[in-house]
Amino acid sequence: MSKSLNSNSMTHRPLVALLDGRDCSVEMPILKDVATVAFCDANSTSEIHEKVLNEAVGALMWHTIQLNRDDLAKFKSLRIIVRIGSGVDNIDVKSAAELGIAVCNVPGFGIEEVADTTLCLILNLYRRTYWLANALREGKKVPGPEQLREVATPCPRIRGDTLGLVGFGRIGTAVALRAQAFGFRVTFYDPYLPDGIEKSLGVERVYSMQDLLFQSDCISLHCSLNEHNRHLINEHTIRLMRPGAFLVNTARGALIDEQAVAKALKDERIRAAAFDVFESEPFSMANSPLKDCKNVIFTPHSAFYSDSSIRELREHAATEMRRAIVGKLPDALRSCVNADLLQQQQQQQQQSSHQLAAVTASSGNHARSVYPPPPGLHANPGGSLLNGPAAAAAYPFSSIPSLAPVSASISERDVLAAAAAAAAAAASGASNPIVSLPMSLPSVMSSISQQAAAAAAAAAAQPTMSDGHGATNDGTNH
Repeated sequence: MSKSLNSNSMTHRPLVALLDGRDCSVEMPILKDVATVAFCDANSTSEIHEKVLNEAVGALMWHTIQLNRDDLAKFKSLRIIVRIGSGVDNIDVKSAAELGIAVCNVPGFGIEEVADTTLCLILNLYRRTYWLANALREGKKVPGPEQLREVATPCPRIRGDTLGLVGFGRIGTAVALRAQAFGFRVTFYDPYLPDGIEKSLGVERVYSMQDLLFQSDCISLHCSLNEHNRHLINEHTIRLMRPGAFLVNTARGALIDEQAVAKALKDERIRAAAFDVFESEPFSMANSPLKDCKNVIFTPHSAFYSDSSIRELREHAATEMRRAIVGKLPDALRSCVNADLLQQQQQQQQQSSHQLAAVTASSGNHARSVYPPPPGLHANPGGSLLNGPAAAAAYPFSSIPSLAPVSASISERDVLAAAAAAAAAAASGASNPIVSLPMSLPSVMSSISQQAAAAAAAAAAQPTMSDGHGATNDGTNH
C-alpha cells in the first residue's frame, strides 16, 4: 500500500487513509471505484506519511490514535473523519469543525454484543463463575460446601437486586431488557432523555446520580465520555454507593478514576468489578492501579466484538466515507457528530464574506486594488478544493463535487475580483487576458465581454470613490 501512495494513478482520485490499522480488505471493495485507499498503521500523527498528511481528504480510524487540534492541523486536505466505532472522545470534534472537517461515527453497531457482554460480566460477578473456573484450573479442591463457600463467597441472589444503569441509550436499553429476564429491578439515570421512556419499557427512572448510586446493588456504565463526566466514578461518588455494590464498565475507561476504584476494591467498599475499558489502552496489567485487586475481571476492550459485528462496523464506516465522496458534505452523511458546528462555521464564514464584499462594494473600482489577481492562471489557495494549488490540480473539482469547500457559493467578492481583473486587463490592451478565479468554483463569467460588462456595472453603481476621487480611463486613481 505504501507504493500506491506515490502512484500516478492517484492523481485524479481522492485519497482515503486508514490511520491506525493495516487491514483494508473490507473497506477496499466499498471505496475502490471512488477513492484510493491506503493504510498508515500509526499510533500518532508523527508516524503518518507526509503524502497522507498533505493529500488525504478522508480518514478512517479506530480508537488507538488521538487527534487533537495540533494533530488535525497537520492534515492539509482533510475534509472527513469516520471513527470505526461509536465513541469519538479521541477526536477534538470542535476543532475539527473549525477546520472544516466533518467527524462521523458508527453509532448503531455491536449493540447486541455489548449488551450481551455486559450481562455476561454481571452474571459472573453474581455467580462467581470466573473465580470458580480459575480455582479449579489452579488445582483448588472443592469437595464440599465449606470449601465452596470459601471460593464462591460473596454470592448474592440476583432476583430482586437493583441494577442501576448510567446512560439509557441503545445499549443501556438492550441491557435493561436482558436484565429484566433474570429478575433484576432495573433503574436508570439519563438527564438527556424525555420523560415516559421508562414507562414504555417497564423500568424505573431516577433524576440524580446520587439517587442511582444509593439505590443500586450493581452499577453499569453506558454513557459516552465528554468533558463533563470524566471520572464520573471517583472517590466522592464511591462514598455514595451502597457498601458492597458491584461495578461494571463497558463504555469508556476514563469514566472511572482507577486509583479511587482500586482503593475501594481493596477496602471492599466495592464488592467486585468488571472492566472491558480502561483509562490507558491497550491495557497493561503491570502499569494499572488495579493490578493488585483480586476481585476484578478484565477483558481487552472486546465487548463490541463478534464475527458479524466487526464486519458490519467496518462496512458501515466505509459506506459513510463513500457517502462523503459521492454526496454533499455534511448533508449526505448519516452520522455526522459535528454537523451543527460545521453549519455554524459555514454561516460565520458566509457572514464574514458578505461583510467583506459590502466593504469592497462601497469603495467602487477600488476593488481591483483590494483584490489584485496574480498574473496567469492561478489556483486560489483559499478556495481550491483541497486547500492548495497542487492538490487542486491533482483532484479536480468536477470529479468529486461533494468535497468542495464548506462555503462553496460564489460570493460578491469573487464577482468583484473577476470584474476588476477583466477591467484592468481590458484597460491594458490585452486581447485575450487570463483571469484568475478560485478553482473550486464554477466560472463566474464566461467571456471577457461579460467580465468587462460587470466591471462597468460595478463602476456605474459607485461612480465616485469613498474619498471623493474619480478614476481615469487608464485605470489609475487620482
